[in-house]
Amino acid sequence: MDFLLAGSVLLVSIVVHEVAHAWQARREGDDTAERLGRITLNPIPHLDLFGSFIVPASLYAMGTLAGGGGFLFGWAKPVPVNPANYRDYVKGDIRVSMAGIVSNLALALLATLVTAVLVKLESVGFGSAALLDPMFAALNYALYINLILAFFNLVPIPPLDGSHVVAHMLPRELQAQYRQVGQYGILILVGLLYLVPGAFSVVLWPVLFLRGLADWFIRLWI
Repeated sequence: MDFLLAGSVLLVSIVVHEVAHAWQARREGDDTAERLGRITLNPIPHLDLFGSFIVPASLYAMGTLAGGGGFLFGWAKPVPVNPANYRDYVKGDIRVSMAGIVSNLALALLATLVTAVLVKLESVGFGSAALLDPMFAALNYALYINLILAFFNLVPIPPLDGSHVVAHMLPRELQAQYRQVGQYGILILVGLLYLVPGAFSVVLWPVLFLRGLADWFIRLWI
């Protein structure tokens, strides 16, 4: 039951992430994603068998077998864009790449605000545990998962979103070589997280910090 709930939240979060990329690309002047039907919250055009289902299920299973709560991460099909259509190539590329991260942070903020409202309603006797407990669980997953998605995508390893910002800071002759790393990017990321001591903690620290900040804000409503 926990995996179904957390998995559903993850799927919604990664779909919103990709829709944000597509929507911002259209704003920048590129309608490639729109023409391919990617500006939609219908999950079917976005979901990837490996990144949206196999990886999250495997991570959760490994975490559960190890005695933890199960770690969830995944991704949807990357939105196809043509940066040559952007009105401003550099600024457009950065804004499109950051749109997904902003959408996840916005979902995390929304989950925090809705949780605070429900906590306040619960404190005055509104609702039963049977109604509120599943809602609190879903919102808790939404906060945690979206923070993880936001900060993992900030890691400057192609093809993650943060790499687009770094690429434009490099000399032009190095940009193409840097982007070519993207074909091995996921393998590099996994290798760093599992083989370099403390690498996972560096990524997770801002997630835990903001999670704690959200919990502090929610407690103010009690």
